Amino acid sequence: MRSHGCGDLRITNVANSVQLSGWVDRFRDHGGVIFIDLRDQSGTIQIKVDPEQGPELFTQAEHLRNETVLKVEGMVAARPTLSINERLSTGEIEVIAKSLTVLNSVNGTFPFSVSIHDDENVREELRLRYRYLDLRRERMNNNLRLRHNTVKAARRFLENEGFIEIETPLLTRSTPEGARDYLVPSRVCGGEWFALPQSPQIFKQLLMVGGIERYYQIARCFRDEDLRADRQPEFTQIDMEMSFMNQKEILRLNESLIASIWKEVKDIELQLPFTRMTWHEATERYGTDRPDARYGMELVNISDIVKNIEFKVFSSAIANGGSVKCIAIPEGNDAISNTRIKPGGDILREAEASGAGGLAFIRVRENGEIDSIGAIKNNLSEKQKLELLIRTGAEPGTLLLFGAGDTSTVNRVLNRVRQYIARDLVLIASASDNKIWNFLWVTDFPMFEFNKEENRLEALHHPFCSPNLKDLGDDTANYRKRLPNARAQAYDLVLNGLELGGGSLRIHNSELQKQVLQTIGLSAEEAQRQFGFLMDALNMGAPPHGGIAFGLDRLVMLLAGEESIRDTIAFPKTQQARCLMTQAPSNVSNKQLEELYVASTWNPEKQ
Repeated sequence: MRSHGCGDLRITNVANSVQLSGWVDRFRDHGGVIFIDLRDQSGTIQIKVDPEQGPELFTQAEHLRNETVLKVEGMVAARPTLSINERLSTGEIEVIAKSLTVLNSVNGTFPFSVSIHDDENVREELRLRYRYLDLRRERMNNNLRLRHNTVKAARRFLENEGFIEIETPLLTRSTPEGARDYLVPSRVCGGEWFALPQSPQIFKQLLMVGGIERYYQIARCFRDEDLRADRQPEFTQIDMEMSFMNQKEILRLNESLIASIWKEVKDIELQLPFTRMTWHEATERYGTDRPDARYGMELVNISDIVKNIEFKVFSSAIANGGSVKCIAIPEGNDAISNTRIKPGGDILREAEASGAGGLAFIRVRENGEIDSIGAIKNNLSEKQKLELLIRTGAEPGTLLLFGAGDTSTVNRVLNRVRQYIARDLVLIASASDNKIWNFLWVTDFPMFEFNKEENRLEALHHPFCSPNLKDLGDDTANYRKRLPNARAQAYDLVLNGLELGGGSLRIHNSELQKQVLQTIGLSAEEAQRQFGFLMDALNMGAPPHGGIAFGLDRLVMLLAGEESIRDTIAFPKTQQARCLMTQAPSNVSNKQLEELYVASTWNPEKQ
């Protein structure tokens, strides 16, 4: 049906006979000559329909509609100098049509324009409802090709490094840790359930026990999570696992993987190695384990300076085991008014959304004088004022914003305020401005965090991360006692404040694995019931191993300069986990439920 792609022709093809197929992007009648822009996956080219080629051909062209599927036979010709379109790769040429064949016509009204010449802002709900049309548009088409090229680059790199691609099961057993599982009832095994995998974690560890040594997979994962703006119930990971490698070697290999992707997809040379930062340093300096280090305004701990002052908001927070931190905003006096920080102001609302009761502040004036509303200024000695200015690096014109309370809340509040102000003051480049690629590794995470609702410890990443054995000592009898405070041999790769992926060295000793499972509240019997097959495998000569998984959707989102992962997925779900195009999920017949031994208790009125 075609000899060339529409976007493949160049000035060197002049006088060639060609056969093209694609969609009518737009149609123009210029007083007796008709011009058609024909579009396919390779690009767009101008088709010229001249009455001299015959009245029937011209009449046929007059009745074409946009998005008609068309085959064109004709001759490539150079465009007149004045009509060259420098915005198109084919802008120097056109095809003089000799015949037109309609392969499929358009019936009905389009919900939005598909043409490359229209940059209209279409509501996302409409784009998702007619996703097959949205995919024809240049933006989505380019994003999916970029996604393909990203996967191709990753595959090529990993296979050159000795990795082999292996598929792991999509029907597996439900596990108690992590997000909620998507459950699948079994008709054959009545009353029992499969779960869709949240990740291939256990299977890839078992592959290491099986002597595979280097595995990777473009893995589909499923999590029935609470609704968030940029989460999907099904997503894709570049997943890998490797034996006989320590943490430094794994980080180095994955830096090279990311660098190869950026070079192949964006033609950008990344500087290696990436910055390394411990979890403690990241949370202390930025208030988060996903720090955006492209700009300043880092958190500064001033607890020791203000612990004994009469300002009770500060001194009480420290006395109760918390802390006082602040961020310094250069020239913030001019940029941020008191109204924005006081009740009802937008900055205070951001702080309150993360649990703050308020935001204390100080404005630094000329000659190092400070000004504040409330009791802070009057309760600081001259020595304390000087120490505060030196530690924060504050100069005249600087605005200091303070958080006081338990340290986790202070970190959370100031991190959110810091990012909000950075966007407001345009300190952060937009997603489409890819001039700064700030990669950093965050390492040495805590093994566990305390779940107040369930009154127990839970694994910060997952219960298969290996603890740092230096934190446990040499006495295995004390492992259980020291495990709650141990660091994990875990690592996350962060790019511009977004987590790209994470991994860890794994536990390859069954006794240690049992103790970790007991630390998160599983009895020996429950641990055996849930993970007995894994611990049996670890007893069979499991090698030291570790791995990592990168979120492909988010990685492509950043490469494409998009704001949402939905714009990098062919058929995504909405924030309500629905497919607007197919209207899934949907009801099923009672007969289907009976075959699965399932009954629905859903009550729309109660919900």
